[in-house]
Amino acid sequence: MPITREFTSGLPKAELHVHIEGTLEPDLKLKLAQRNHIDIGQQTVEEVQKTYDYDDLASFLAVYYPAMDVLQKEQDFYDLAFAYLQRAAANNVRHVEMFFDPQAHTSRGIAFETVLHGLHRAIVDARALNIDAALIMCFLRDFTSESARQTLVEALPYKDQLVGVGLDSDEHNNPPLKFARQFADAAAAGLHLTAHADIDQKDSIEHIRQALEIIGVERLDHGTNIVEDPDLVDFVSKNQIGLTSCPLSNAFISPEMKGKEVLELLAKGVKVSIHSDDPAYFGGYIADNYYAIANKFDLTKEQVVQLAKNSFESSWISKEQKALYLKELDEYVATH
Repeated sequence: MPITREFTSGLPKAELHVHIEGTLEPDLKLKLAQRNHIDIGQQTVEEVQKTYDYDDLASFLAVYYPAMDVLQKEQDFYDLAFAYLQRAAANNVRHVEMFFDPQAHTSRGIAFETVLHGLHRAIVDARALNIDAALIMCFLRDFTSESARQTLVEALPYKDQLVGVGLDSDEHNNPPLKFARQFADAAAAGLHLTAHADIDQKDSIEHIRQALEIIGVERLDHGTNIVEDPDLVDFVSKNQIGLTSCPLSNAFISPEMKGKEVLELLAKGVKVSIHSDDPAYFGGYIADNYYAIANKFDLTKEQVVQLAKNSFESSWISKEQKALYLKELDEYVATH
């Protein structure tokens, strides 16, 4: 039986790779621009939608970062996060670990506390939607390591509101090793570690090796180029290190969405899972990503369910919470 959109929507799952700034839908962008009296050059939602146009990582980032100018006040960050969490709940996401990029905001004069308080308040209020969430603070890899250090210093007084740190943005000539000290300091403070290893980048395998063997990340975001090095595949399999893959955003770089690599990793017992990345920009939330890869590669029900299991097993929640969500997943599968 083919996998239906209804099945992927109802499937209990965790979302471990979503950039909260990447959930800025055109209607909310326009609303925030008007509320904050910012001229973005567009007057309708349709006009805003037309600006969401790019064909590679660099052109995407050229649209992505300027869009954040509409995020000015704590309430803006709250509205952004709560809107996403409502959509996630509708996709039966039970647990979220969402990325945010404080440097993208502090660098334009927004206080760190403004960003964090707005996002955290939305997380607390979203518990009423039967969804729990946590925050991963990312370092922007195209900023300096000193900027990352300063950001971590700002963040540590609020570490109880963070679950981990990550690394994102333009990977070209910005290897993980550039941020080794900041990752070590974050780990020493009790935070979990993850890092982006974007698909088909210059020095992909070397960057993946650095992230795994030197930085010691507990998850790898994207990272499907790892199939080019069987030794590293064996490493993540043995150490149960999760990989987060985002089919719809991958499709902008690779027509096959890295689906073959996901299936290869799944077959080798790697904890690979499916997520939405920047859903407002890439045309779909998490259930859409599950459906896209399942439909294109004729995934079996067992494969789809394993991807969902991997999302919970790769998450940074307690064993008790994992057991609860996995039981819920089993019950769903038994009746669908």
